[in-house]
Amino acid sequence: MNAFPWGFQGNGLAESSYQLASEYAKERLQGRAASGPKLTDKAADFPNLVHADVRRMLLTMRANTIAGRALSLYSAFQLDIARFHPDQAERIRADQLVSLLVFPGQKAYCTDRGFESCVLGQQVLGGHGYIAEWGLEQNVRDARISQIYEGANGIQALDLMGRKTVRNNGKLLGILFKEMEGFIASNKDIEALAEGLTKLESLMGELKQATNTVIENAKDNPDEIGAASYPYMELMGLTLFCFMWQRIFASVHLVKANNDSSENYLNGLLGSGEFFMNRLLPKSKTLLEEIEAGSKSLMAIPADQF
Repeated sequence: MNAFPWGFQGNGLAESSYQLASEYAKERLQGRAASGPKLTDKAADFPNLVHADVRRMLLTMRANTIAGRALSLYSAFQLDIARFHPDQAERIRADQLVSLLVFPGQKAYCTDRGFESCVLGQQVLGGHGYIAEWGLEQNVRDARISQIYEGANGIQALDLMGRKTVRNNGKLLGILFKEMEGFIASNKDIEALAEGLTKLESLMGELKQATNTVIENAKDNPDEIGAASYPYMELMGLTLFCFMWQRIFASVHLVKANNDSSENYLNGLLGSGEFFMNRLLPKSKTLLEEIEAGSKSLMAIPADQF
């Protein structure tokens, strides 16, 4: 479990970068209205936050960071079950689940998304993001090392694809799917969750299709495992984040049903989740296509042509 904390590091640096970048975007004036200057006494009319691409970067940071934090807590909960539950069968189930949640999810996917968020935060600040006094350039460096130590993320992806998936014929994935299917069954009658649950089921189908493709192709060509490993890890991570967002949606629905007063915060969560489902989740199609492309174009080029 040495790799367990690094997902928290990725999430923490991403959150720090988001807070810095979002405050900057709300204060920094940049750009004029298309219809002509509005704030004639100012250098510009708009805070950066009104620009769609700035919002894209901030919402990508926020949506992934929230899901990553939820995955970290869910992983810690399963780790507690694996260690302390009185039922041995439950301990075994949770331990097997943790082997998927912690290493491809926590160690690799959360640190990848953490680094991405730090770089996006730097981009929101423009040139200021490259200056030490703002702190974002330090976040970028600190996030980058988390992708390398305690097992580089490429090695984590190869372990997921080879040892944890192909070697045991997808058994661990079946345990994860059982968790997801149980959640879907428990919430299928809640109308507000229906669209998200349908998308989660579709994503599970894509992950299952990718798994079966690699298992079958690897029988004749072991290079298929290495060729598919990184996009497969990303597809797994995207599926886990989607699962976390459905759990968040369910919690928000429950809190709203009890007339909680935190309306603005809850609506912010829903907005971030909707962005994830509409703008980030479609990347699964590209990942599946990349996995199914196989190893040919990767391995065909002779070494002396590099």
